Amino acid sequence: MIGCEIYFDTHAHFEDSPAETVAVIERAFASGVTRIVAVGGSAGLNAGALAAARAYPENVRLALGFDRDQAASATPEVFVETLRQLAEHASLAAVGETGMDFHYHPETGDAQRALFAAQLRLADEWRLPVIIHTREADEATLRVLDETPWRGVGLRGVVHCFTGDKAFAAHLLDRQLAISFSGIVTFRNADMLRESAALVPDGRLLIETDTPFLAPVPMRGQRNEPAFVTHVAECLATVRGTTAERIAEITRQNARQMFG
Repeated sequence: MIGCEIYFDTHAHFEDSPAETVAVIERAFASGVTRIVAVGGSAGLNAGALAAARAYPENVRLALGFDRDQAASATPEVFVETLRQLAEHASLAAVGETGMDFHYHPETGDAQRALFAAQLRLADEWRLPVIIHTREADEATLRVLDETPWRGVGLRGVVHCFTGDKAFAAHLLDRQLAISFSGIVTFRNADMLRESAALVPDGRLLIETDTPFLAPVPMRGQRNEPAFVTHVAECLATVRGTTAERIAEITRQNARQMFG
């Protein structure tokens, strides 16, 4: 651990029992990870994020949304109305996660696009950043971003768990988005991703775990948790020719600017 109150994990999911969520968050605190964005994406993930944020209101920021896997189960209007109802009883830092993923279900592409666009418009109405997932959907993601009336304030949001190349990263930066790296950047076969990570400007860089998925080296094979975001910072420090302290500092500052 570098020191106290230093790391900000900008993407974690919580869907466990309250006791397990508390244990995970307390381990994060012990590792110097004292700020976390609890992220929704489904009914269960939204409920888990709400519970985590309510249990630790000073340390856990809240994002609620519906992801690509939900897209075919209801209309965008239904999802947006659900988010409006949830937001009546919570203080949101972002909308998400949302976005598109054509790896498993390309056949729901039209529904994914519609749901993504609807949440962009809602985030614009609420003046909140958006947490975006994109996998094997680069062109479609850019098209929705460009075609949706979505202005935002300052940085418009973040593409989380980035896995793209330098060209895609440049397109996202052009659209006033931050880019967040997860444990994937530490994987042995992630040379292309590390090349992208080396080029993201300091002011657009974020780190995350995507808890409980994608545990970084040397924790691979374990259930991921926010305490492990330190390994992401250490890898980025090596890639960018700096120190873990510097990565922690700039990503914490960026996260505070975006999420509060």
